[in-house]
Parts: sequence; C-alpha cells; structure tokens
Amino acid sequence: MGISRDKTHKRRLTGGKRPYYRKKRKFCMGRQPTLTKLGSKIVRPVRVRGGNIKQRALRLETGNFSWGSEAIARKTRLIAVTYNASNNELVRTNTLVKGAIVYIDANPFKAWYNQHYGIELGKKKHKEGEEEGTKRSASVLKKIEARESSRSLERQIEDQFMTGRVRHTSREWNQRC
Repeated sequence: MGISRDKTHKRRLTGGKRPYYRKKRKFCMGRQPTLTKLGSKIVRPVRVRGGNIKQRALRLETGNFSWGSEAIARKTRLIAVTYNASNNELVRTNTLVKGAIVYIDANPFKAWYNQHYGIELGKKKHKEGEEEGTKRSASVLKKIEARESSRSLERQIEDQFMTGRVRHTSREWNQRC
C-alpha cells in the first residue's frame, strides 16, 4: 500500500463508504513528509511528475520572515521551535512544519526599526548625559518625525526584542532558502 492522494479511500459526507472503481494510479501517488529539522542547510532535489524538480529541505537554519504590521520581510536565523499545536514530539526534535511557533533572531528587524523610526529596540533607555552615536541629516530627521505619528509597538513585542529573539509562526514551504 503506497501513499495515495485520491478520494476513493475516503468516506462520503454521510459516513458511507465509496465503491472502488479502479486501482491506485501513479498520478495519485504521494510521498512521506519531509519533517524539516533545524540545522545547517541541506536541500535535496526531488524528481516529480512531468520530469520537474522540486527542492526538498531536509535541514534549514535561516528563513524569510515578515512583520505584518510594518509590512516588511527579512531573512533571519531560526533559533528553536517552541510550540506545535499538533504534536509535542515535533517541538522536542526541532521539526519545522506549517503552523509551528519558532524563535527567530531579532537583529535584522531591530536594524530596520532603527533605520526607519530612529529608535533602537532592545536597549535600555538613555540617561540624560549620554549622546547618541549616529548623526542624521535634516531631511532624514524630518522623515523620522513624520513616521512617529503612525508608530505603534506592543509591549510584549518590545520585551521580546530586549531578549534578542522573537516568536514567529512558521510555514515550511514559504521559507525561501
């Protein structure tokens, strides 16, 4: 018995069984799940129907993650899998699947936030006598002041930036290597 993607082995909505009207076909064939792990990048080509090639990620260490409210995406390092609604075994083995909650490195998002809003996330407040290290032109300062009105950051996210890691949801096939 191979893995099949057809409907002949499924039951009807009423609960009744469907009759078999043919054998399993090659075009209905499925494969074992990849169960991508965290680690140094290993991607293997897989030949699929029509002679095409798909890339199968066996291990990944980076991914492309988006910050939805700020409408940006950055390539960043994956640190650990923290939660998976379907199975705790996938958390223990650091397996990346769709919907898993992962910790990612916050540095690319911190750098963008500093450049866009002029505020360094993850640092304690400056004392009164200290100066800031970067000098900005008048036009850049004007842009930053204009953006200040639309800026909003939840306290929980700010706390995560303090630790240097951010919790994010994972979708395995959206991670461009």
